[in-house]
Amino acid sequence: MKSILKHPLMELLRNNKGNPRTLILMEPLWGIPFNLIAPFATLYMYTQGITDVQIGLILSVSMVVQVFFSFFGGIITDRFGRKNTTIMGDAFGWVVACLIWAFSNNFWLFLLAAILNSFDKINWTAWFCLLIEDADPKDLVGVYSWTHIAGLVAVFLAPISGLLISNYSLVPVVRVLYVIFAVNMMIKIVITYRHCTETKRGLIRMEETKNTPLIKMLNEYKTLVPSILKNREIMKVITISVILHIYHLISSSFFGLYVTQRLGVNQGYLALFPILNAIVMLIFMVGVQHRLEAVKFRIPMWSGLVINAVGIILLILTPAGNSIPFIIVHVFFGAIAVAMVVPRKDALLQLNIDANERARINALIITFTIAFASPFGYFAGWLSSIDRRLPFIFLLAITVIAIFIVGRIRDPEVTEQKSVG
Repeated sequence: MKSILKHPLMELLRNNKGNPRTLILMEPLWGIPFNLIAPFATLYMYTQGITDVQIGLILSVSMVVQVFFSFFGGIITDRFGRKNTTIMGDAFGWVVACLIWAFSNNFWLFLLAAILNSFDKINWTAWFCLLIEDADPKDLVGVYSWTHIAGLVAVFLAPISGLLISNYSLVPVVRVLYVIFAVNMMIKIVITYRHCTETKRGLIRMEETKNTPLIKMLNEYKTLVPSILKNREIMKVITISVILHIYHLISSSFFGLYVTQRLGVNQGYLALFPILNAIVMLIFMVGVQHRLEAVKFRIPMWSGLVINAVGIILLILTPAGNSIPFIIVHVFFGAIAVAMVVPRKDALLQLNIDANERARINALIITFTIAFASPFGYFAGWLSSIDRRLPFIFLLAITVIAIFIVGRIRDPEVTEQKSVG
């Protein structure tokens, strides 16, 4: 027990009180229902007559809406505060959206739910600012690792949904899970309201922008955009973010269809793959992550992407029939890759941007990421309608591009002092 309490991640959690600890401990409220539903979300639509192309269209349309919300996310976060904006994003993006998903039975209702879920992109900017602005910069990789760990713990409940679906049927079980998701997010909203506080930088930005007209705040983007475009290190990390966003979008949406419709895997097994993913990531983040601090960012990210590429190749070459062992190896490689790449990518972004303009710059980065990625949902659906292997061949191609970009990233200097934003 003493060795566990002395683990670097446990010490980090003890030292980062307030918002970081509260938000990390609350993450299972979102993670539990999300991971119960995620393996079956696409099949939930497909079972009710939504085609591959329509699924891709829903993804792309919702991402166009996400661009709009992301663009204004920084302004809203500065004007109303990190805490209030997070609460608003949770309310519309998850509570209302999940209730509509629970009763969806046609293309238009699924599209409406996806559009409302796009409010979560306003939440992205505010939530990340609320999480890290009062934390020590040297702790960012650890803080981001904790957010993943908190979500991963929830994955171990995923077999519940598979068991329920086996005993009943997919559609009614997923409907109930969406209602539970909405209730959980209401609880999360209440806890955020009572136990989180506005960050120091958030209070400053609220005071600075309270009397600033919206048009003037929008015009200020004219100076922010060139500053981002001229920063080569930020642009490299943004490009990696875009690639990873496209990868997650396509993989999470079409993996279930691929392994069930092409490889012949039973639907009930879909809940087991996230558990394997969670086990591998937890072991890596707890046992290995802190040991990689000496090699900083570039080498672990590059290595993770190479491992991921090998896993994709294996999945593409997996024959139908006895495919479970090959899928397990694919999931194993993907989990290691995510653990090595994603927390470092998130930390790199925050270490390279101006802390005084964190909300608006993050909003612009999210906007750019989603805008560029938005056509690929429909594109992947079209590829899947031709051959269910094609989306994963495309994922392999963009992973190779990411490998070359990460090879040119410079490791930033991380200071020890406290930051107010």
